[in-house]
Amino acid sequence: MKKLLLLLALIPGFMFAQNAEKAKEILDQVTAKTKTYKTIKASFSFSLENLQEDIQEEYTGTIFIKGDKYKANLMDVDTYFDGKTLWTHMIDAEEVNIDEPDPDDEETLNPASIFTIYQTGFKYAYLGEKDSNGTAVYSIDLYPINRDKPYSRIKLEITKDNMQINKIQQISKDGNNYTILINKLESNTPMDDSMFVYNESANPNVDIIDMR
Repeated sequence: MKKLLLLLALIPGFMFAQNAEKAKEILDQVTAKTKTYKTIKASFSFSLENLQEDIQEEYTGTIFIKGDKYKANLMDVDTYFDGKTLWTHMIDAEEVNIDEPDPDDEETLNPASIFTIYQTGFKYAYLGEKDSNGTAVYSIDLYPINRDKPYSRIKLEITKDNMQINKIQQISKDGNNYTILINKLESNTPMDDSMFVYNESANPNVDIIDMR
């Protein structure tokens, strides 16, 4: 009886290890494919949900990525990052803030990292295959090793037929859940480095606030 109880006690740990191995296998394939992309252009939906506060907001956006450079548009804000300097153009306010973000700051996480966020600092759990709006996906949960992170887990959906990230959902500790759904992704589209730098001369009436 003691041996049986010991065996039953070991089963959950064994299953978790198998799930983690399967999750890593899938994520390694996603990493390998993503590394072949010189550039990424993606259109996406971004939503914020807080059930306790009865908040449900959804927006659409686009992002262009080349290495650690990016240009994004979301909620009437254009963001440019050339690898060092960040320009945030608030279109309605006719204002641009210039900054040099700390790459280790959680609040200024490079949006380009959404396609590789899983690579370090997480434990994995493979939840299986499922149907997501008619698309077969792998479902994987990421749990941060550092428990001081502002979120408890990140839920990923990986499209089965092309091994690309389909959806990312961050389950935050403050009750806010953020979801990014990739609507369309194009790879290796030619992008000039100048598109990741804000053009002041093209917007002469915009107020410039240099926060560096």
